[in-house]
Amino acid sequence: MRLPSSRLALLCMLYFVQGLPFGFQATALPVYLREQGVSLTVIGFASVLWLPWGLKALWAPAVDRYGSARMGRRRSWILPMQAGLAATCAAASLVTAPELLPVLLGLIFLMNLFAATQDIAVDGFAVDTLRPDELGPGNTAQVVGYKLGQLTGGGLLLWAAERTGLGWSALFVAMAVLCLAAFAVMLFVREAPVREELAATRTTLKQVLARLKEALLLPGTGWLLLFIATYKLGESMSDVLYKPFLVDAGITSGQIGLWSGTWGTLASLLGSVAGGVLAVRMPMLGAVGLTAALRVVPLLGRWLLATSGVTDPGVIGVTLAEEFFGGALTTAMFAFMMSRTDRRIGATHFTLFASLEVWGKAPAGPLAAWLADPKHGLGLGYANVFMLGLILSVAFLVLLLPMRQRSPGPSTQPTG
Repeated sequence: MRLPSSRLALLCMLYFVQGLPFGFQATALPVYLREQGVSLTVIGFASVLWLPWGLKALWAPAVDRYGSARMGRRRSWILPMQAGLAATCAAASLVTAPELLPVLLGLIFLMNLFAATQDIAVDGFAVDTLRPDELGPGNTAQVVGYKLGQLTGGGLLLWAAERTGLGWSALFVAMAVLCLAAFAVMLFVREAPVREELAATRTTLKQVLARLKEALLLPGTGWLLLFIATYKLGESMSDVLYKPFLVDAGITSGQIGLWSGTWGTLASLLGSVAGGVLAVRMPMLGAVGLTAALRVVPLLGRWLLATSGVTDPGVIGVTLAEEFFGGALTTAMFAFMMSRTDRRIGATHFTLFASLEVWGKAPAGPLAAWLADPKHGLGLGYANVFMLGLILSVAFLVLLLPMRQRSPGPSTQPTG
């Protein structure tokens, strides 16, 4: 069954808004901090701004349980979060001086808080409405929307700010306007009623938590959680140093914004579509294994750049390849995660998986920066840490064997 284009567009728009602050944090912020002379260690620890994405499972049961019946159970959470995101973007446009950097970082933290809470509600909406045969295209729409938000917040707007001379303030104003546009669209969206078999199971918060415990006690869940937590660890160690490495190699912020934030994200979008196609045409675990194996190739390319020297064609080729295969892996993995979600507690269960995915990557930033930093860390340098990330990504492939044997199925998978 083909997923209606209107539902695809809605999912894409919602995830686009959620990708804006993370795109800025992942691409634009490290460039800005490095240009201000901030150390690699500080840049690495600035990654704690993603903390709401890692902690959102704590309040996911409340989002899953409570909501306005009149406005729509998911929509009543989405609209306030979009308004808060627009407000914090607008406030950040007024904080331009380097001496107010702590204020700017605090606002970025709030952006992530609003986006992460909206993500819980949107994930619940997706789990509510997507049938098993729609998980491939549905997750493609989600990942593509999120990547488009990343492209805009960390690529297009960064590149435009440098080319026009309008600076960082205009970047945040543009993000606020985009959030308000999505808010205006959501005002006219009417949420479809929850299917009867799902509505009947959603009662008290205590029962939501009890069903989550039941899902976590299924045989093979330990391997599933380890699988989700480690699939991006090595790649993330490489990612957090890649842009500072390019800055130190003499690549300008405009080039980084264009090659990594823009062209790279476009490659990631194409990879996301490819991952969605694979998730439909192959067993989902097989799609994850194939894309995880291909992801190793550009990680080797980063190590070669650090050891053999940087050239413009080399940087562009490695960047586009990593983004393409990384995007394919993300879509395949998220479709696999959603296929293992108990739909009775869709927002809570899937949020737990997504939060674990974030926590699995969490040590990567501080650890990689500390290992590489010659002033405040071990001083191993970029090349050695790129190699460590490559080794961890290869080691992840070993987990495919126990997953094939012990991966649990979803507790409940109704098909309305």
